[in-house]
Amino acid sequence: MSSTDAPVGGLPAGASGYLLVHFVEDPRGHEERIWYSLARDGDPTRWERLGPVLESHLGTTGMRDPHIVRVPDGSGFYLVATDLRVFGGDDAGWDAWTRHGSRSLVCAFSPDLVTWSEPWLVPVAPPEAGMAWAPEAFWDAGAERFVVTWSSTLYSPDDPGHTAESYARLLMATTRDFREFSAPEVLLDTGRTTIDTTMVADSGRVYRFHKDNSPGGRGLYQDEVSDPQSSDGARVLTEHIGAELWGDVEGPLVFRDVVSGRWYLWVDQYGDRGQGYRALVTDDLGSGRWERAADVDLPGATKHGVVLPITAAEEARIRAALVEGA
Repeated sequence: MSSTDAPVGGLPAGASGYLLVHFVEDPRGHEERIWYSLARDGDPTRWERLGPVLESHLGTTGMRDPHIVRVPDGSGFYLVATDLRVFGGDDAGWDAWTRHGSRSLVCAFSPDLVTWSEPWLVPVAPPEAGMAWAPEAFWDAGAERFVVTWSSTLYSPDDPGHTAESYARLLMATTRDFREFSAPEVLLDTGRTTIDTTMVADSGRVYRFHKDNSPGGRGLYQDEVSDPQSSDGARVLTEHIGAELWGDVEGPLVFRDVVSGRWYLWVDQYGDRGQGYRALVTDDLGSGRWERAADVDLPGATKHGVVLPITAAEEARIRAALVEGA
């Protein structure tokens, strides 16, 4: 991994707080937009929701599962999200969405985390794909381009109607501007449905978290690889993360405490009422051992997103725009 920056990004110089970029689950309204929440006083367990900052009027008009990445030269931030509207959109259902959903990602750019461009759609998944879900991005310094991953159910070219049984794989492509992408490649194919992958690097290793959504599968699990662009030699460290505590969980996000250096793993509990994030913590990312953290003080129905460590100046700019300027 010598030429590749840490997936999900390292800590910016002077990081002192956290921005949570997410969407809100709301069957009665249209909250499948991009929302901001900020950690109170830099405490990664106490949060305040600021409001929506970005909406898509393209594709399905939904933006779910957002991920954000810093541009290495400091010029801004790219955001990618799933083009899917579950509430108030096409009500075909999850099976139909995996077979004939959007093969595009919703992308946007911001120079300062306050002003956002109009979103644009990019078709990244091949025609054999049924959808493109839960994208993430990281910077490959050696290749001087971004690597973007997502999950797609793939079908045979002889099955244009996508009628056969299939399962989701993890795909990847590269880009410099989030408008033109390389041809997609399969990064992980376990023979079982794999969604919601997130990656983070530490001490020369890459730790990945996936949701095995197949019946009787691994559930939410963690594995380890040496190269974020290869699954060769992948070693599973732990399975069924969070299942004993919260049952059905998905949408993992991982970030490092800017003060203590501990690692947080948030999981999105979706099986019971009051769904939303629950937190686990570890001092050793490579151990595969996670303990329940203090309860996250976060508004309910805060769903699948990413925690971005930010500087005091970035936080002040966001607050000035969304709180003081409201």
